[in-house]
Amino acid sequence: MREQLLAELLAAEAEAREFTGWDLSTIGIRELGGPLPWDYEAEARELLLDASRAVDLGTGGGEVLLRIARDCSTQVIATEQWGPNARLADSRLRPHGIPLLWCEAESTRMPFADASFDLILDRHEALEPVEVARILTPGGTVLTQQVTSRTMPELSRYIARATLFRNHDDEYPNGFLTLGFSARVRRHSFRVAFPDLAALGKFLVVAPWIVPEFDLARDLESLRAIERDLTTPDGIVFSDGRYILRAEKPG
Repeated sequence: MREQLLAELLAAEAEAREFTGWDLSTIGIRELGGPLPWDYEAEARELLLDASRAVDLGTGGGEVLLRIARDCSTQVIATEQWGPNARLADSRLRPHGIPLLWCEAESTRMPFADASFDLILDRHEALEPVEVARILTPGGTVLTQQVTSRTMPELSRYIARATLFRNHDDEYPNGFLTLGFSARVRRHSFRVAFPDLAALGKFLVVAPWIVPEFDLARDLESLRAIERDLTTPDGIVFSDGRYILRAEKPG
């Protein structure tokens, strides 16, 4: 039984190793408790239409940015630090005139001059408020949607090395406020359901920062305990949450 389960999970892992972009719908994850009470893409597009020059930090595979920037004349640049995503994003964005730079948004020095952009977009990419402030023009805006620091906290009960995330829910807003920005944060807690262990395993491969050095064979017994304890009629369920932060730099 154990060997059969491990073989099934290893097949799912092999499939996940080929994953690029950031569209997790193919994994079958469901968010329980209603949709987010905001529309990041709609808010980002509204800001983009009024901007002169914008950057999308951590664009993933570029799929979200393309929806936001369609038929928009604003000059847009994208960044991505993970190689497979960067190659995919470049192939998608370049035909639309959107160049991509390989860089880390959370670095202390991004490859942009001071006051380069009047709009900074960021969907689920770690950032550094001081560096964002440096490259943003006076009067400019940053809009970021993030996963809360308490994402899937149940994992640490079963896998000791599961990441305990820093409290950026407060760090980011406070960082911008300290820099003189105005800032507004909206938060939403919900639960997330995986249809089976294969889907959970795929997710942990695709998102390796959740459980560092995740290994299906090594972690199999922990996964089986998770399945035993956290399975509901909706699937294997964890706590999760999102927040959206909009901050304006003083003019």
